[in-house]
Amino acid sequence: MYYKTMEKFGYEKRDILVDRVEDARDSQNDAQETFRSSLERFQSVVDTPDTELKEQYAEISDAYEDSLASAEEVRDRIDKVEEVAEDLFDEWEDELSLYESASLRRSSEQQLKETRVQYGQLISRMHDAEDRMEPVLQAFEDQVLYLKHNLNAQAIGSLENELVSIRQDVDSLIRNMEQSIAESEAFIQRFRQGG
Repeated sequence: MYYKTMEKFGYEKRDILVDRVEDARDSQNDAQETFRSSLERFQSVVDTPDTELKEQYAEISDAYEDSLASAEEVRDRIDKVEEVAEDLFDEWEDELSLYESASLRRSSEQQLKETRVQYGQLISRMHDAEDRMEPVLQAFEDQVLYLKHNLNAQAIGSLENELVSIRQDVDSLIRNMEQSIAESEAFIQRFRQGG
């Protein structure tokens, strides 16, 4: 129903797929910024131990919640990309039998095969970035819980030790997202150039 409505307005599945890949890319960009910002907020709590402990807890908790929401947005966008890609490939496969011309059918089959390979690389990169979010989120959550249960100055000091590990995880996540974003850009360009 959705696709039929969109097709009436001139949007083909391939256009919808490109839009959804762009949305996923944008959500990964946003997630990068959110994770960077959250890391900076964690760092600021560790760097200013004289701030009231409840304020520090609230700051870290908010940073974690922001990161969690951003990660969920990335997951949702990836799911939407997969949904429309499956539908596009199914339709393309079904329509191959409609060709009268064997050479055009072979050309379309080859294009389908190449597009599937490109899509496979893209979705693999997206899932790699998605998988890297979980350890970072878990580390953030651990810090929030630790601070919540040990709301004292010593707890802040112990966060400093964990911050190095979290920073490495965030840096790795961001590098992975940058690769996924670059793959998204390449996929979008190939699709806009006709496959």
